[in-house]
Parts: sequence; structure tokens; C-alpha cells
Amino acid sequence: MARRRTHLAALAFGMSLALGGGPASALERFVLRLPFLETEITINFADGESAEQLIQASPDLQDLELASGGKLLPLLRQVFLTPLPLETKALLAGSTGQPLLEQALHAATQVVDLEGVELDDSGRMLTEALIRAERRGQPNILGFLRELPGEQASIDLSRLAEVANRLKTNLEEGVALARSVEAASVTTALREPLRPSWSREVVQVSVPHRPKPMRVLMLQPAAPGNGRLVVISHGLWDDPESFEGWGEVLAAHGYTVLLPDHPGSDLNQQKAMLAGDAPPPGPEELRLRPLDVSALLDAVSSGRLLPGATLNTDAVAVVGHSWGATTTLQLAGGVPVDSRLKARCNDLKDSERNISWVLQCSWLSGVNQAAVADPRVKAVVAVSPPLRLLFDGSRLESRPAKVLLISGTRDWVVPSGPEAIAPMRESKAARLGHRLVLVQGADHFSLRSFRGEPSPAQVGPVILGWINEQLEVDGAVSFSGGGWGDERGSLVDVSARL
Repeated sequence: MARRRTHLAALAFGMSLALGGGPASALERFVLRLPFLETEITINFADGESAEQLIQASPDLQDLELASGGKLLPLLRQVFLTPLPLETKALLAGSTGQPLLEQALHAATQVVDLEGVELDDSGRMLTEALIRAERRGQPNILGFLRELPGEQASIDLSRLAEVANRLKTNLEEGVALARSVEAASVTTALREPLRPSWSREVVQVSVPHRPKPMRVLMLQPAAPGNGRLVVISHGLWDDPESFEGWGEVLAAHGYTVLLPDHPGSDLNQQKAMLAGDAPPPGPEELRLRPLDVSALLDAVSSGRLLPGATLNTDAVAVVGHSWGATTTLQLAGGVPVDSRLKARCNDLKDSERNISWVLQCSWLSGVNQAAVADPRVKAVVAVSPPLRLLFDGSRLESRPAKVLLISGTRDWVVPSGPEAIAPMRESKAARLGHRLVLVQGADHFSLRSFRGEPSPAQVGPVILGWINEQLEVDGAVSFSGGGWGDERGSLVDVSARL
């Protein structure tokens, strides 16, 4: 549990810094507009060196301090005077000019008005202001704000409400769809604790497109196994261990499972980025991640990896979460295109805009090199993939692999409405054998499953059933046969309602 909290906290820190690094960027004034109260609060930073002095100089803040019973001052002191993390300057400096940071700062302008200075999406202005604040002995928010160029920054809280309402709307159809269809039945045997019947090993595998060997977690079933191979791809700033529970379900039913650590966008890369030792993941990773998977298949085929194992590498399954799910769609024949990215990334009021678009829009310059399908991939499970802007759904009929798309009804990061339901409906994917399963109450991270958890992964049986069916492997469960449901949260096949 502690490991999960650490990962989520680091992810939240990185995203909040990128999205929130610019809002209060006023050298002279900061204005907080409250339309619902028909008022606004102005803070003149030149009027004080501390939170106490700012309140004394602002009639608006004095009134709020009285109304709050003295609780406002401690809050302002904490916000303005708490030292910024030491990693902040290094992170900004290492991220300056990178597409991911630029997209995050661009998204921040939806709720922020910055006057008296030309907008800088690169992050350079923020880095330079922080360096100047440190030199003056004020490495905190107040010192940071004073060193930013410009006259006034303002936040209109009604805009924040608009963003929140849009995110809520993007979830509503998924919630309604999931409630309108009977949930999958539950096979009790598939929900009992797994009996460890597999071996676990971490190896280093050299691949031609990476300068260093790639770390791979391997799960091998007890003999004889079923001779089939599954590769599981993790998401942005994650690692194989976050999905080992999925692999355990598959290994317990005879599959050999490989979980690669994508070095350009994994948890270690995030740590290096936060320390200022590496930039954010670049658009080239859109191409490199699928190549990681194909290189592993090559290594198995040649006997460099799993020598002596008898595995069918001509028909394999790939499973992925978030960016890893996007990776699986590329391997299955999804051809990235730039038309929607160019048309929609700059529209901050697009009704389907969601958090995942920050990542998707950062891929633009890498799209033309990212068509890297692998014909050996015959079955795909994509859990919460960012895909709305990336793929042309009209090309689904040419894909030999069938796709099971899984989305949580409470996924604020990659919401089911624009990122799952709309693409499936517009492409008529269900008619071609692809399927969409919604998990009631699941968010972007809750479907992950770690090693040795007391009960099998929530989506483990449906992943198993889909792969069994697509690879024509006899097993206790198949997708069309049902029985892959879960008591903790209803799993619902909504494909027929699209």
C-alpha cells in the first residue's frame, strides 16, 4: 500500500507542478475572481513580505480573515511561505521545451489569465523566476511570484467549475451504460486465492533500439504450461510490478508472461525527471514502446530469452494499461494519425477534452514514426488507453487482432465517454468482433494488481477469458461464455449498446 501511495504522490506532484506552475504568475498582483459571490480578491505582492503583511494591506483579505475566525492566515502562510521542494528547479530546468510540459502549461491557461507578459509554454520563464527567488533567499511561492515578469495573474473559479463539469460529463454516459446492462456472472473458482504454481525471475534483455539492456519480469507456469505467450505493458511512470497480479492469473492458467520495464517512461524515469536528471518522456517513446515488445518476441523466437521453452511466438497476446494500452493498439495494427491532434489540441474548450489529452497532444511530432504493428499479435486487451486523438477508427477492419477495451466508470484521467465509448461507436468496432467492458466504480489506477494480493486481480478473469478465446486455448473461462465477473465491482459488456 505504501508503494502505491508513493507512486501516486509522485505522479500527482509531477502533473500538479506542470498544470499549476503558472497559475499564480503575477509579479505585481494576483486576482481571485468569485463570480458566484459577485466579488473578487486582489493581492498586491509589493505590499508585504509575509502572509501577515499581505492581509494587513488588503481589505478583502482582512474581511476574509475575520469571517474565517482567524483560519485564513495560517492557510496563507502555508501556501505562500512553505519552501518549494528542492527538486522543483531541477524538474523545470530539465523539462524546459519538452512537449509534455508545454502541453501541461498550455492546458493551465484555460483557468489562468496572465497579463503584461507574452505567454511562455516552454517552462523557461518559470525556471528563471525560481532561480532568482533562490538567489534572494525566498525559494517559496511568494518569492517565486515576485520574480515572474508581468503585471497581473488572475484565476476565475467559474472556469475551474467548467473544467470539473466537463470531466463529469465525460463520465456520465459510461455510468449510464454500465447500469443499463446486466453484469457478467461470477465464477467462484476464479475468485479464490491463487495457488503459486509459477516461477518468477527478473532478467536483463538487450534490444537493438535502446542503449542499455531492458529489465523484464518473467512469470513461467509450472510444466507443462500451454505453450502461449503474453506480454503486459505498463503505463506512464509505472512499472511491471503494478501489473504482476494480472500476470499471476495468466501464469496460474498456463501462460508464460513477460512484463517489460519501458525505460523511457517508467517509474525510474519519473524519479530521474523529478530530480532534474532527465527530461519528461518525449514523443519518440510512442514508437519505442511497441518496439520494446517486438524485440522481446524476437528474443524468445531466437532462443536468447527463455531458451529451451516451447512457445508459439506466431500468435501472442498483449495486454496494457493507460499508455501501455495505447502501445498494444499500435502493435495490433492501429495507425497513429496527426489530423485530430492538429485540429483539437489547441481547443481548450473542446467538449471531450480530458487529462489524457496533455499526454496525447505531446505525441504530435512522433506520430509519423509510430506505425509499428507486429503481425504476431493476435489478441489485445487495452485497459484505459488514451486513444481518442491518435487513431483512425475506420481502419479497424484491417486489424487481424481482436481488441478487448476495458474502462472504469470513474476514470477521470482517461474517461470512458470520449476515450472508449465514442471511438468504439464511431468505428462500429463491435460489429468487427472488438468488445468494450466497463467496470463500475473503477478509476484509472484501481484496476492494477500487485504481486501476491489476497484475491485475484479484479479484471484478471476477463483478461484470461478474452485471451483464451482469441488464441483458441481451452480453459475454464472464455469471454463469450461469461463467468468473468467480480463481486467487488460489476463488469459489464456494453458492446451491444454502442
